[in-house]
Amino acid sequence: MTAKSAAAAARATVYGYPRQGENRELKKAVEGYWKGRVTADALRETAADLRRSTWRKLAEAGVHEVPTGDFSYYDHMLDTSVMVGAVPPRHRSAVTADALDGYFAMARGTQEVAPLEMTKWFDTNYHYLVPELGPDTVFTADSAKQVAEFKEAAALGHTARPVLVGPVTYLLLAKPAPGVAADFEPLTLLDRLLPVYAEVLADLRAAGATWAQLDEPALVQDRTPAELNAVARAYRDLGGLTDRPKLLVASYFDRLGEALPVLAKAPVEGLALDFTDAAVANLDGLAAVGGLPGKRLVAGVVNGRNIWINDYEKSLATLATLLGFADRVDVAASCSLLHVPLDTAPERDIDPRILGWLAFAAQKTTEIVTLAKGLAEGTDTIAAEIAANRAALASRAASPITRDPAVRARSAAVTDADGRRSQPYTERAAAQRARLGLPLLPTTTIGSFPQTDDLRAARADLRAGRIDTAGYEERIRAEIGEVVSFQERTGLDVLVHGEPERNDMVQYFAEQLTGYLATRHGWVQSYGTRYVRPPVLAGDISRPEPMTVRWTSYAQSLTDRPVKGMLTGPVTMLAWSFVRDDQPLGDTARQVALALRDEVTDLEAAGTRVIQVDEPALRETLPLRAADRPAYLDWATEAFRLTTGAVAPGTQIHTHMCYAEFGDIVQAIDDLDADVISLEAARSHMQVATELAAHGYPREAGPGVYDIHSPRVPDAAEAASLLREGLLAIPAERLWVNPDCGLKTRGWPETKASLENLVAAARTVRAEL
Repeated sequence: MTAKSAAAAARATVYGYPRQGENRELKKAVEGYWKGRVTADALRETAADLRRSTWRKLAEAGVHEVPTGDFSYYDHMLDTSVMVGAVPPRHRSAVTADALDGYFAMARGTQEVAPLEMTKWFDTNYHYLVPELGPDTVFTADSAKQVAEFKEAAALGHTARPVLVGPVTYLLLAKPAPGVAADFEPLTLLDRLLPVYAEVLADLRAAGATWAQLDEPALVQDRTPAELNAVARAYRDLGGLTDRPKLLVASYFDRLGEALPVLAKAPVEGLALDFTDAAVANLDGLAAVGGLPGKRLVAGVVNGRNIWINDYEKSLATLATLLGFADRVDVAASCSLLHVPLDTAPERDIDPRILGWLAFAAQKTTEIVTLAKGLAEGTDTIAAEIAANRAALASRAASPITRDPAVRARSAAVTDADGRRSQPYTERAAAQRARLGLPLLPTTTIGSFPQTDDLRAARADLRAGRIDTAGYEERIRAEIGEVVSFQERTGLDVLVHGEPERNDMVQYFAEQLTGYLATRHGWVQSYGTRYVRPPVLAGDISRPEPMTVRWTSYAQSLTDRPVKGMLTGPVTMLAWSFVRDDQPLGDTARQVALALRDEVTDLEAAGTRVIQVDEPALRETLPLRAADRPAYLDWATEAFRLTTGAVAPGTQIHTHMCYAEFGDIVQAIDDLDADVISLEAARSHMQVATELAAHGYPREAGPGVYDIHSPRVPDAAEAASLLREGLLAIPAERLWVNPDCGLKTRGWPETKASLENLVAAARTVRAEL
């Protein structure tokens, strides 16, 4: 096919779409089901309504091929484990008794069984459930979900393409099951898994599917020759099947690199590649392999992870270049639109001029359709859209919102000395022990306590004018009093105020910093039924006034025990926001760090003895390619040290991280120079403690002994057992006892019971020393 005919054939498609519904109907239905208020049939009907609505909207917008199978009650990796029969032994009886309840048992656990481990999906803030595999794993095909959802779409008249997690990515993201040797490599199960995929693909073809998409984002990471050989074998075998739909292998989040020639040679009919700035090297890669003659190329030119409008002229230039590389070029976002909010239309509080710079899933769909039309029919057919796009981009570039000379001057004046504590850790530790007077194995929590219905109602009442600020603040003071009193009664050593005034650990600060924009309806799935509203980082950052000092000081006035000041760190403020794309991330991080430095200084001046600066996103934001990591870690660790570097030796700096592969960043954790770090460890069975010990980590650490992402209450014996495992790696004088993460999403009854057990476990183990 010529470039001209490839252009004429161009169509619009997407890889996936937000699942929650306009009013988070899925979240409400699932949580209602968990509480017994919604029946299984009602939950299934809500899910079906949401799928139908999504497909209809996509088709009405002009998308020619809609995705199916991307919808999930909880997580698409969990769905894949069900599809291939990889149900852990401890969950099998629950799945056999009731498939839906068994599914949620794997996701959340029950009082009797622990859930699957959860970690971040590549470098996003989406969490997936990690498959547990071993040498004895037996895969069996269950294509019911994929086939049923394809048939739903087809029955409604849509051209549909089933989307599956690819077999290589599935295995590369899996872990050895409990009791299996740590060096077991799940990829060795590939030959056992491929026949299951073959069966699912045959079932989809029998249902009428002409194309199926296999997502292989793990291939944008550095891969060994053995792993690349596995990729070649997998797609040689699947491509060689006769009873299957055409195969579109999709990658995203970065450049495909050394896996590109492997897939280009594979007997599959199409590739989907990311062509945003992060993966622009895919252009060179395609040229190097001689293009994709005879194949379909789906070009991800619209950024599926950020919310700024597309540059039409730049994307059209990229698409024009790609026409010579493939038999057919289609237009898409760079990845599933799962990672952005649904629609800008309901946002009434953002200046319309600024709103015109933003594109959520609905607007990105329009961008994809517009670009496909321009590619297929010529740019004259979208001349008005190009002109409007050019004007919006120019408006943003020229806006005073984006640049503050005072902020830029302060950032430029930063020196290396600003990011260094005045004394080394050993001297600081002695000063802190003398000042704080804590026992061995001190107990604390990560920061937040349950956000009750009463707290949410108070915020709603304040917004609606049903109560005034004084009335709202009285409710907050009462909640802080309850939280402090409970912690004292329970016996925790370092307390928190519970964060009742905070809607979200990033949004709360973003709303008080210049340069940020907050949305009302910009919900994005983080995991399961947990949705967040990432703020938009639109301009230069500064802190007009203290943000946390008043509430921390109030809590401290209620107790003689130290109360931690709680802040969200600069990297996490970026990672869990939609960041500006018009300057380097390191520059933005430095601005945020300086604003937070002011807050740290004010907390210390108010008498706060312990200050925690959370950086759960430090590992999450780590570039997927090793070659890109040193530069990132340089500015990320500098930003943290700049935030905390001004405090006196006797002020104890904590940080916190959760749900990530920490082994990749142990040196960076060390480089933060925090006095204490708390980390997720309960689901991963203290793996992080071993990693810290292997590195020779010299400071204090609190690997979590209570998994807060499950409703189950660990008893004191279980927490004590985990604590003893931690002591095998970290000496008692440097070991803290804490949950994995904040308690915001938990209910009060389970929180009270779990923390009482945590304190009892610490006392038991302390007595053994």
